[in-house]
Amino acid sequence: MPPDAVGGAARDSAHPLLAVDGVTLQYKTREHLVTATYRVSFKVYSGDRFVLLGPSGCGKSTLLKGVGGFMRPVEGRITLKGHSIERPGPDRMMVFQEFDQLLPWKTVKQNITFPMLVSGRCDRAEAEQRARSYIDKVNLTKFSDVYPHMLSGGMKQRVAIARAMAMGADILLMDEPFAALDALTRRKMQEELLQLWDDVRFTMLFVTHSIEEAIIVGSRILVMSPHPGQVKAELNAHQFGHDNLGGEGFQALHGRIHNMLFAERIEEERARHG
Repeated sequence: MPPDAVGGAARDSAHPLLAVDGVTLQYKTREHLVTATYRVSFKVYSGDRFVLLGPSGCGKSTLLKGVGGFMRPVEGRITLKGHSIERPGPDRMMVFQEFDQLLPWKTVKQNITFPMLVSGRCDRAEAEQRARSYIDKVNLTKFSDVYPHMLSGGMKQRVAIARAMAMGADILLMDEPFAALDALTRRKMQEELLQLWDDVRFTMLFVTHSIEEAIIVGSRILVMSPHPGQVKAELNAHQFGHDNLGGEGFQALHGRIHNMLFAERIEEERARHG
């Protein structure tokens, strides 16, 4: 049985929400055919805070594009609720690290209602109600009628998260959403994301290259090797009792992941110094 996302009883391993099975992803540059990931497999269950962690170039963001339906595997299969992902859809919403993902000519509320109305997900009355609810959840009620250029970077990310949540997607795909923020704002956003998860218990697939962020945000962490990306290990963060930032459990998990990611470099250093 797979580890439970919230530390409770084991779940039915036959029914993951998202399954990535032996997936190899490639893309072309002007000069090369690049293999971004090689036969990567993992399963995400409802309510998981599942983190893809690894160095730059290991295919984390490419995997997210595959799950989003923007790329198709050359090998393997990606399924959501048992159905193959063939194209983008409102059942998977993405949040990027860029601040310009909002429509600058629309207010906060209009940015959130717009995709619901365009996709036909709900009528205007329901879209307005859902927008107000999630604006309140991300603590932006006073900024409902403000335009994006009047918001800070952290506030723009809150709007992007509220927009994704309001769509009622099955899974939230987050591609290093806090990487461009300063350290204090980034930490605050991590805390707010966890508070929102406590309230709504949504499912997210979160990409980062920060070990600390992976431990803070994730309930399960997939550690990936350098290019081409392959699975090194999958860790259940709750088994380490990591909730106390900087505590023994946190440090133990941080050290284990660090050793996985930098094992070759550590061995080279040991050999160099006898």
